[in-house]
Parts: sequence; structure tokens; C-alpha cells
Amino acid sequence: MPNKVTKQRVITALVLAPVMIIGIFFLPLKPFAFFIAAIATIGAWEWANIAGYQKNWSRLLYAVMVFFSLYVSARVLRVYPELTIYFLAAGTLWWIVAFALVKRYPGGTSLWDAREVRAFLGLCVLIPMWVGFMHLKESPHSSLLIIYVMLIVWGADTGAYFAGRRWGKSKLAPNVSPGKSWAGFWGGLATTLFVGVVSSWAVDRWLQPLTNQDVINIMIITVVTMVISVLGDLVESMMKRHRGIKDSSSLLPGHGGVLDRIDSMAAAVPVFAFCMMLTGWGLMP
Repeated sequence: MPNKVTKQRVITALVLAPVMIIGIFFLPLKPFAFFIAAIATIGAWEWANIAGYQKNWSRLLYAVMVFFSLYVSARVLRVYPELTIYFLAAGTLWWIVAFALVKRYPGGTSLWDAREVRAFLGLCVLIPMWVGFMHLKESPHSSLLIIYVMLIVWGADTGAYFAGRRWGKSKLAPNVSPGKSWAGFWGGLATTLFVGVVSSWAVDRWLQPLTNQDVINIMIITVVTMVISVLGDLVESMMKRHRGIKDSSSLLPGHGGVLDRIDSMAAAVPVFAFCMMLTGWGLMP
């Protein structure tokens, strides 16, 4: 018989799924911007706890600060859209730095142990995520691009789960997330490569012709995004482990918090968008 936690997970998923589908795929641009900003603001409230701010008023203040930062970013990018690539580049740079932090953990925590530093790192995660989503939403065939990023993240998770269960003896980052293994990583990579190949074939057949360089760009973007999505999960796990908590919050019964659900996507979306801009690849109108 399903236990209470399993029932909670199923009920929560059934409620969230239609909300996310409508919000991501059917909202026009401006409501979509507020929708993603709302998710980021809730994530900020949870990140404040991860950063070490335990009082509700301080967490609320941080969430309001993040929302205001998103508003300022939106106003700036509306006037100077050419700055989008710099926002995304800064977000991508953060994940490169994050890799070094994860690799050193539990060493190196003195660099980011201060609450103010961890609060700043939350901005490095949430603002580029919003900018990345907005860039994809404004691109031709935006729904297909967002679905593709989701497939990369889900492919990485699914491949890692099955490969990890079967061959997962060598741990990927035992000090950060003991459940992750190198077998799981390679399984996730193989799955996302399969997703990339099938998606390239489908785009070439039904949407637009692809050159060999287009396919190479798609595969590079896919691999980089997959690796960063894994890193997104590891970074949140590292922060929670350092803070001594299991979940970012209890907001979603059976699932933990919003950050626990979007950590991989928060990393994947801005990097995917940045790689698109860097390679000049995209879907034609």
C-alpha cells in the first residue's frame, strides 16, 4: 500500500502539473514574466533559509529584494536587450565557480560561509534563471525550446536513476550528495545524448533543415546543459548540507520546497540560453 509520503507526492504533483503547464506554455510574455518571477521569489524565500536567515521577516525581506532585482533587470533589458548575453554569461560563470566549490567541499567553506555571501549567491542563481526563461520565451518556437531543456534535465535524472541503481558503486560527490554516482552521471549523459539525436532528427524532418554544424551545436549545447543541470542539484545539496537541513522548505508536501524541484532547471535554463546565443543557433520562425 502507498505510504503517506507517496500519497502526498502524487497529490502535490497532480496539483502542480497543470499549473506549471499552463504557466510555462500558455501564458503570454508579460504574464509569463510575472509567473517565473513568482517562482523565483518563492525560491528566494527558501534560499534565505539556506543562507542562514531563519526569521520570517528576514526571509521575506530577501524575497522582496530578489523580486525588486528581477524588476530592475526587466526594465534594464527592455531598454538594452543587447545586455541579455551579459546577464547569462554572468550566470554561466557562477556555475563554473560553483563547480570548484562543490569539488573542494567540505574544504573552502570559509569563502562562502557568511550569510551575506550565500545571499548574494542566491541572486547568481535566481536572476539568470529568470533572464534565461525570458530569452527562451521570446525566441521562435519558445515552447519547443523550453520543452527541450526540460527533456535534458529529465533525461539526466532518469538515466542517472536507472544507471545508478544498477552500477552506482563509485560516488560522484560523496561529501555533497552520497546518492549520486559516476555510473548515474554517465547514464544521464547517454540519455540526454539520445534525446539530442532524436530531437535533431525531428527538427530536421518536421521543422527546419539542419546543417552538420547545427547538429554539432545542438549536441554541444545539450551536453553542457546536462552537466550544469547535475551541478545545480549538487550545489543546492551542498548548501543544505552545510546549513544542516534536508529540504529547502516544506512548502510542497512530499516534495520539500520549490528550490528542491527547480534546482536543476535553475542551472540549466540560463546556460542553455547562453549557449544558444554564443553559438548563434536557434529555431527559425
